[in-house]
Amino acid sequence: MTAFAMEVFATDGAARVGRLTTAHGEIRTPAFMPVGTAATVKAMTPEAVRETGADIVLGNTYHLMLRPGAERIARLGGLHDFMHWQRPILTDSGGFQVYSLSSLRKMDEAGVTFKSHIDGTEMHLSPERSIEVQNLLDADITMAFDECTPYPATEEVAATSMRLSMRWAERCRGNFVERPGYALFGIVQGGMYADLRAESAATLQGIGFDGYAIGGLAVGEGQELTFTTLDAVVPHLPSDRPRYLMGVGKPGDIVGAVRRGVDMFDCVMPTRSGRTGQLFTRRATLNIRNARHADDPRPVDADCRCPLCRNYSRGYLHHLFKAKEILGAMLATWHNLSHYQDLMADLRQAIEDHRLDGFAGEHEARAMLGDIEPI
Repeated sequence: MTAFAMEVFATDGAARVGRLTTAHGEIRTPAFMPVGTAATVKAMTPEAVRETGADIVLGNTYHLMLRPGAERIARLGGLHDFMHWQRPILTDSGGFQVYSLSSLRKMDEAGVTFKSHIDGTEMHLSPERSIEVQNLLDADITMAFDECTPYPATEEVAATSMRLSMRWAERCRGNFVERPGYALFGIVQGGMYADLRAESAATLQGIGFDGYAIGGLAVGEGQELTFTTLDAVVPHLPSDRPRYLMGVGKPGDIVGAVRRGVDMFDCVMPTRSGRTGQLFTRRATLNIRNARHADDPRPVDADCRCPLCRNYSRGYLHHLFKAKEILGAMLATWHNLSHYQDLMADLRQAIEDHRLDGFAGEHEARAMLGDIEPI
């Protein structure tokens, strides 16, 4: 079986176009990973996800260990068979979900004890158990278990949190099951403090990982501070390993992060927005529930290739949302994921053509135009 590997084919400044090889196929980078938290990308079939252009999806340790259980998924053939997605899967370690969803959380050196947000059952998640669950799921890319440092945080709090995550990362490395085509990523923490981020990156490289994620962002700090933190972190990461910015984000955030050398992204925004009637276009973000769309015969985005824009009008989609029809969420989600995958394809082409700065400027200018004029 082919070993996990990253190849870089083209660069433009810090940005790069490449390919990751995994046990379940190749991933074109820069890549956006649709979020399939509970073994499904909401409102989408696996075939539809693939048609948007996605090479990889994300699952979640926390949710899947609670329901239906990692051991059950393993008995049913692993996550690829379970959700009918025979392509790469990355699993988040569960650390962020413990931080954001669980009540009565208690954390110590051993791990985190928490109560399930589903039924209140007391659970314990340690670095060892997180790695075990991800192995049972058969994730192509396993994430180290970490604590998501809160924002804002003092330097003392951020340092304590980061160093705990680094000790956990070493335990994750020791419990990861090595096999061809599979990878373990470490996660750089340290809040908004450049020196702590540099320390974290150096510690992780000393342990040795197949890829490096940047965590603790998209937690309310805003785009400017996100980019400042990336400017401080990315130069400390090895150039021959993938770089993954966790939980980001809006299209403009992705463009800015790619320019800074990031290769991989995930975010619930395109799917969550699709279910609520918010649609991304090349010029604006639309709320299809607004009354001005009710009599509009035009597509959401005339330049989009998705089934919604090829076959249906704004007026029809407005009707579906007003009538609370499931098809509305399905079509809007398909559109948003297509928009994100088209953005990634455009970014890859711009890097290959050495015109990324120009593309970024055009992308920003279009986003300021607003929606097309009313009919």
